[in-house]
Amino acid sequence: MRRNRQRKQHHIDESWLLPYSDLLTLLLALFIVLFAMSEVDTQKYKELSRVFQNEFSGGQGILEESNHSIELPNKVDEDNKEEEKQLTPNEQELKDLQEVQNQMNKYIAEKGLHDKLDTKLTDEGLLISILNDISFDSGSAEVSTNGKQIAEEVSEFLYTDPPHQVVVSGHTDDRPINYAEFTSNWELSVTRAVNFMHLLLKNEKLDPTKFSAKGYGPHQPAVPNSSEKNRAKNRRVEVLILPNYEIDTQNIDRNKNN
Repeated sequence: MRRNRQRKQHHIDESWLLPYSDLLTLLLALFIVLFAMSEVDTQKYKELSRVFQNEFSGGQGILEESNHSIELPNKVDEDNKEEEKQLTPNEQELKDLQEVQNQMNKYIAEKGLHDKLDTKLTDEGLLISILNDISFDSGSAEVSTNGKQIAEEVSEFLYTDPPHQVVVSGHTDDRPINYAEFTSNWELSVTRAVNFMHLLLKNEKLDPTKFSAKGYGPHQPAVPNSSEKNRAKNRRVEVLILPNYEIDTQNIDRNKNN
């Protein structure tokens, strides 16, 4: 009897180790999940929050079988997002203008206007050239029916967010003008630019304070005035979308080579 009593006196109750062990396991699991959450997006964060709320409000144990599944971020998606975040304002501006140019080129192809409209992306911005042959009658500053339709459709490409400054310029060939209405090619070119700009601004989405018009007469030819074909190319209206940040179009070639 005495030995049995001594054994009972020396026995230590170790039942407290079970909840302590569970607590350490929960803490370990918590830190693992918090580490995994370091790059989880908002939707996945909400899912994790819901899981934890269920677990700590009397649901199944966190180490027991559960119907909840936590999907970690896709590494490829995260890399793409990170690449987009690393674009500078200048690079993003170049990318945005390229997108406008691609849409404009698609329109030109669909309408079969390769010989009448052209786009060119330079460090000065995105230039849209419209030959006068489809927008003005000879010696007239009044926009033709075809020109009005083109102005309406081109105006849709000029709406951007954020908005850009847009310069509309008129150009003529080198032949002296023979019309009483205009005393020089200067007047003819600037009047055509203003009239075409007014048609663009019929699009109520565009901000008139972002637009300006210029007339260069024959002094900025696209090609030498050495033939009738070249003179036709020089008789044009140009719409220049100015970049909001400086752009380097050489990046386009560098990206193609990489």
